[in-house]
Amino acid sequence: MVRKELTTTLELEAGGILPSARVVYHTSQEKWDGKQPVIWICHALTANSDPEDWWPEMVGPGKAIDTDKSFVACVNMLGSAYGSEGPAQVNPETGKPWLLDFPKITVRDMVSASIVVRKALGIKKIDLLIGSSIGGFQAVEWAITEPDVFRRCMFIATAPRVSPYLSASVEAQRMALEADPTFREAKDLSGGAAGLKCARAQALITYRCFDGYGLTQFEADPDTLFAGRAASYERYQGEKLVRRNFDAYSYYTLCNALDSHNVGRGRGGVEAALSRIKARTTVVSIDTDSLFPPQESSVWARWIPGADYMEISSRFGHDGFLLETARLTAILMK
Repeated sequence: MVRKELTTTLELEAGGILPSARVVYHTSQEKWDGKQPVIWICHALTANSDPEDWWPEMVGPGKAIDTDKSFVACVNMLGSAYGSEGPAQVNPETGKPWLLDFPKITVRDMVSASIVVRKALGIKKIDLLIGSSIGGFQAVEWAITEPDVFRRCMFIATAPRVSPYLSASVEAQRMALEADPTFREAKDLSGGAAGLKCARAQALITYRCFDGYGLTQFEADPDTLFAGRAASYERYQGEKLVRRNFDAYSYYTLCNALDSHNVGRGRGGVEAALSRIKARTTVVSIDTDSLFPPQESSVWARWIPGADYMEISSRFGHDGFLLETARLTAILMK
């Protein structure tokens, strides 16, 4: 994938303007030839705009999303730590990273940035739009915002509106960040690192499920006095995110953006908004996903005209969208 970037002016939904917003994105070829099918991927919370990096079983030469046969594009969402305008980027007024001064952004702002990239690439039609989790938030919002652009959409482990359960989860994660005194000091990007480790560990519990932890983190010694394997795994995952140079301020910003997600805002409600989608759509849920459970997904999928609803089984909860690639490939190829 080829890394690129552009600068644009973005008027933010919650108020304010980013006059020179940097938007980083990846494409499978240097330029679109005007003939190749276009596949657009919207990435999840802490991923980046190179899907071959975080979805290697799905994206690449000869894979389900074939980077040799299709023009594949992915935009790094606003607020991310991986290049697009966000707390980690330099505030032009101060010459220092934005940190806590970065304005509040919404999922619709993220979609606005993707639309800028689409137009810059000269693409008028997208053959497949695919997104999972918060990437799915963007994909659903975008399919409503520009219904005539998309031929097919695939929404995986996601929803058209943030749920109280997810809002509660991200609030607990924000509280973990705020409990780290270095976060509020906001001296540099290293602030809040301990809080970020805790927030990530909390999040991981909602990404997985009972069976998944039982399968991978059980205590093999029948005489174990104090269980420690799962606890060690939680600490490892927190430290891993910090080592990936994901900063606490970007994480905080994205948690706030999650709470903005409501495709029905200003459109007469969620059902009315989803009825605007014109693309051939597949909604995929995961049977053990506590964040976006099938009983919720199966309802709103019916509000999209002609949509197919598919449910896959996984022992890994929400993270099944990253791990159950064989099942997702089979659905994608239908």
